[in-house]
Amino acid sequence: MNAAVTRTAADAARLPLMLAELRLPTVKRLWPELAEQSNREGWPAERFLGMLLEQEVHERETRRLARARVDSHLPPDKGLASFDFAAVPAVSKAHIMALAEADGWIAQGHNLLAFGPPGVGKTHLVAGIGHALIDRGYKVFFARTSELVQRLQAARRDLRLPNELARLDRFDLLILDDLSYARRDQAETSVLFELIAERYERKSLAITANAPFSAWDEVFPDRAMTVAAVDRLVHHATILEMNVDSYRRRAALPARRQRSATPAQ
Repeated sequence: MNAAVTRTAADAARLPLMLAELRLPTVKRLWPELAEQSNREGWPAERFLGMLLEQEVHERETRRLARARVDSHLPPDKGLASFDFAAVPAVSKAHIMALAEADGWIAQGHNLLAFGPPGVGKTHLVAGIGHALIDRGYKVFFARTSELVQRLQAARRDLRLPNELARLDRFDLLILDDLSYARRDQAETSVLFELIAERYERKSLAITANAPFSAWDEVFPDRAMTVAAVDRLVHHATILEMNVDSYRRRAALPARRQRSATPAQ
């Protein structure tokens, strides 16, 4: 065996260790097969290296998106592709798609507010926008408002509230689902106000609520706090009014009619 062959074998043996050290798992997995094809077909070195790195970048992005989706806690089955825009004619599909493209509002810390009775698709629509934003590289976090408020209150009790707010500040969009169900309690909803004030004009909030602003005195413990919270949320906001019949109610009607039409046995 000549020296060139020996050196080539030694280099090949060292490559897995070096690629593992450099944290290039895709290159480590694919290089033997691509190297064999490259040698067989006489590729230029640039093509061989380019194909390896292209695969590494692609798989790294795939893993990043998967991690971001898990970290977001978004409902996995609520994407825009499955949202029934025809059922909510007041909501413009083109407008929603522009929001899903970010359209500048995320960078400016603007908000998104969706109002309507239960079951009209508010959560689905806002979650779908969240999924689309993750695909575009933004960080999104989804939470039931009542659960997040309890977590913030626990952080305040343990003197960790600034740290918890800083952790949430990592997300470009924070989705607060079902704000109307937050309890009217001085200690709990005051941390909700702190969260709203902390993100004001810096980071975006998306909120779904069954109740209109006029009923938010049921959420915040006093009128002044309600006015201040609403003022901060609507200052730079897109407001979606989704006042249509519930999806669940519409889906139940055919079954009810069928049961009514079936003669008793």
